Amino acid sequence: MTFRQTDGPAVSAAKASISTATAYRFEQDHRLPSAKAVARGRRRPDPLVAFFDTEVVPMLIAAPELRAVAIFEEMRRRHRDLPDGTRRTLERRIRAWRALHGANQEVIFRQVHEPGRMGLSDFTDMAELGVTVAGVQLEHRLYHFRLAYSGFAHAHVILGGESYVALAEGLQNALWALGGAPYEHRSDSLSAAFRNLDQDARADLTQRYDALCLHYRMQPTRNNRGVAHENGSIEGPHGHLKKAVSDALLMRGARDFNDLAGYRLFIAEIVSRKNAHHAKRIAAERVVLQDLPGQRTCDHEETLVIVTSSGGFTLKKVFYTVPSRLIGHRLRVRLYDDRLEVFIGATLLMTLPRGRAAATGKRAHVVDYRHVIHALRRKPMALLNLVYRDQLFPRDAYRLTFDRLREHLPDKSACRLMVDLLALAHDRGCEADLATLLTADLAAARLPDITALRTRFAPDPASLPEVAVHLTPLIAYEALLGTEASSPWGEAA
Repeated sequence: MTFRQTDGPAVSAAKASISTATAYRFEQDHRLPSAKAVARGRRRPDPLVAFFDTEVVPMLIAAPELRAVAIFEEMRRRHRDLPDGTRRTLERRIRAWRALHGANQEVIFRQVHEPGRMGLSDFTDMAELGVTVAGVQLEHRLYHFRLAYSGFAHAHVILGGESYVALAEGLQNALWALGGAPYEHRSDSLSAAFRNLDQDARADLTQRYDALCLHYRMQPTRNNRGVAHENGSIEGPHGHLKKAVSDALLMRGARDFNDLAGYRLFIAEIVSRKNAHHAKRIAAERVVLQDLPGQRTCDHEETLVIVTSSGGFTLKKVFYTVPSRLIGHRLRVRLYDDRLEVFIGATLLMTLPRGRAAATGKRAHVVDYRHVIHALRRKPMALLNLVYRDQLFPRDAYRLTFDRLREHLPDKSACRLMVDLLALAHDRGCEADLATLLTADLAAARLPDITALRTRFAPDPASLPEVAVHLTPLIAYEALLGTEASSPWGEAA
């Protein structure tokens, strides 16, 4: 327009580097092309005009949480001639209506995290990964701890459900691995841990959790029940950790582990690699963490049990066998997530693997055949209808062998032979090797030969040769001192 004051349209267009045609069009209409655009009208009839305002909108007002697909199915039921291709049209129309007239939604407020301020704990179910230990499906969870600022993470394999014991053990393992404690610890509402507890038990659990945080000088906080995003600093990393474990299992090429310790080491290596990515931030946050106390606090439940005449005790609907010499004694049991420590007074007697009752409430059994084999020798027929018979056999080969014996022998002979096999495994320490031979017998469809097995593994203790030990007289050692040696009292040595 500046050039147009002195020159014609063609010259002005050349100086402004635009086409002559554009210059002449601008002479007729000074509006920009965007201002000339006319909104495109509907090219075909609206398929929703007949019922959207009269039927769909009232449904949205009455039940705002209704899904669009449910409304579409209802409209198809009411209007048989409604085409299938109108679903996306209805979904877009509902989305637009909700944007203009829908209810306000919850707003997520992003937080600024201070170094050393907050640590978070939560549990995540790992059943979907299909991990097995020695061929048996491992039903487990991961206790997951994380620092909100640096991203330091710690994971601990939990065999049972969410409980105070699992939380206390996992949290303390994380804090001692970290080397410090944050000023605040946040968890969920612990509803899973409170489930099936009476009011007194819930109050006791709350007091123990508060005492745990007090021991490490952490302020305990909890997010509102059912509001996962309040724990968002760990809920999101849950998914990342599970994906990392899944990828590592795929690269490993197998989901079976020889033992639980091997799987726990596998998880620890994955978490340590993730921590290595945040090494600088973790090192910076460690400086401002609180010092740890002198020692750990209680991370177990403790209870007293009495060993019954059945050779064991029952705890949380699980029967555990112990040596029969303890029948009638009162034992102190420390209950951890994966084990029981059994004490008599202050003396640690043994450590037992922890069992768990079935979800149906049926009682479970943790049985060691070594505890009862001496009694079964005297009463072999007790094996026939023993309540925990299947749990008594240390390996599947023994259980299958007993089934084969019952098919081909009278019950009395089958029980006697099976007890002799268990006694042989106990006395000669050949449980695994004997199981291998029993498996071979099963494959060959033959019964085990107890005489040949006894000969194979070891001679009877009664047949061992007697060894005569001749002790040298003590006076013979005086010759080593020499004849001139004297005692401190002046006598000859």
